Amino acid sequence: MIRKLWGDLWQVLAFTGLLWVAWMVGKIVDFSPLTLQPRTGSGLVGVATMPLLHQDLNHILGNTIPLTALLLMLQTTQKRWPRILAGLWLSSGLLVWLLGRQGQHIGASTLIYALAAWLITAAFHERRPLAIAAAVLVPVLFGPLFWGLFPTAGSHVSWDGHALGATAGAGLAWITLRRTTAAANTRKNSTEPTNS
Repeated sequence: MIRKLWGDLWQVLAFTGLLWVAWMVGKIVDFSPLTLQPRTGSGLVGVATMPLLHQDLNHILGNTIPLTALLLMLQTTQKRWPRILAGLWLSSGLLVWLLGRQGQHIGASTLIYALAAWLITAAFHERRPLAIAAAVLVPVLFGPLFWGLFPTAGSHVSWDGHALGATAGAGLAWITLRRTTAAANTRKNSTEPTNS
């Protein structure tokens, strides 16, 4: 168990390390063409690149710790975590591109809110002890993130990206886990003997 957790941690750290590599490269390369700009053709590339781009050291530091913790929770509770992560990355980015405020959107916070919402929604569907524990830990560890969902977070904060990320996370969990639960129930019912 400890060995698995250690392996999981290294995979997560390798992933979050990409953010730091991108941030350091951004010191010498102009990444502004890679930002997400809602409802523009050129800004569509940001769906894929937005979580990797950060404005300054405070921005990337503020995102690294919650992203690392939430990815570790996802990896520990879900076997298909790479697929889930890819789905959250793309769906949250697409929602921001479709519905976000005008301007340049950057940072992993949209993905952070998507992960948090996924973990909480998954606990309601799966009702497994590990999933429930993760869902309880999210507000305990990251309760202040809740305030980032509202315009009061400040004009420099992509509160709409946070809200849309959370919407994407909850929606994706609800759709995929409902389908998985329904399929599992169908298999269970088909193997049970029928009384006549």
